[in-house]
Amino acid sequence: MGSVLAASSPSPPPPPGPPGPGLTVPPGFGMPPVSPVTPPAVASSEQQQDSGPSLPNPGAFDECHRKCKEVFPMQMEGVRLLVSKGLSNHFQVNHTVLLSTAGDSSYRFGATYVGSKQTGPAEFFPVMVGDMDNSGSLNAQVIHQLSGRIRSKLAFQTQQHKFVNWQGDAEFRGEDFTATVTVGNPDVLVGSGIVVTHYLQSVTAALALGGELVYHRRPGEEGAVMSLVGRYTGSNYVATLTLGSAGAHASYYHRANEQLQVGVELEASARMQDTSVSFGYQLDVPQANLQFKGSVDSNWIVGATLEKKLLPLPLSLLLCSFLNHRKNKFQCGFGVTIG
Repeated sequence: MGSVLAASSPSPPPPPGPPGPGLTVPPGFGMPPVSPVTPPAVASSEQQQDSGPSLPNPGAFDECHRKCKEVFPMQMEGVRLLVSKGLSNHFQVNHTVLLSTAGDSSYRFGATYVGSKQTGPAEFFPVMVGDMDNSGSLNAQVIHQLSGRIRSKLAFQTQQHKFVNWQGDAEFRGEDFTATVTVGNPDVLVGSGIVVTHYLQSVTAALALGGELVYHRRPGEEGAVMSLVGRYTGSNYVATLTLGSAGAHASYYHRANEQLQVGVELEASARMQDTSVSFGYQLDVPQANLQFKGSVDSNWIVGATLEKKLLPLPLSLLLCSFLNHRKNKFQCGFGVTIG
């Protein structure tokens, strides 16, 4: 059971980033949390002592702002029931029922398969994750560790009975850098598609610099967009800045103590001509198995979530509320997770 649960944590995905170029995982996907690839040793301890300490791997480009985004609460409306069941050490299924007053109610069936190839203490590959709703729309991912340094992922999405999106990427992790190539919706006959390349390099033990290049083409249109990123990691904080022609995105994450984490984000979109600032925090109370998240932004949107684990029962309760003062709109949600 450990391998399945390690590869299919029920934690919600992080909120979407600012408007700009680049490919994102289609809505509905649950990217299994997998730890960074650890390259095999290439030098003896004597050689490492002579050459000095090596720089760490900076991780993936898409994870630069993730630490800050995880502090903010996720918006939910209506009532959601999630039931997960492990059928074996390699297979797990889940059922999700969503009852909403603002939109359509839905039911989703999901499945997770974890292979027997072990690459770490709690890492097994390949990993296949998919879910389908009551209208027949399907989201799926396949993740596989091809070698000690190369990891691949294939994702696709259908809308009812129509194939709408697919993308594949290959990630190479070196000793002190990470390079990724993503191809989305390629069509050789029409001559369209999107290619995204990421590169992140450790300059020092705390500083990492990198960039993103997005090339898109379709009949009558062709273009490329480039952005640069810098991330500085301290003992208890992470500061990240992304600059490009699409806009700017800055984030700061700080861990005050074992219970309190805070984050600040600034997002400026050149296309939308809009700038917003958000502040969020996460408070953990281990003695009460309680987690509280709150946020407020410059658009006067205030949100909060409260999650309570009812141990020793495999049951979690979630309360969510968001209030938009400008539009005088209030949304609330209640969730139950079993398993």
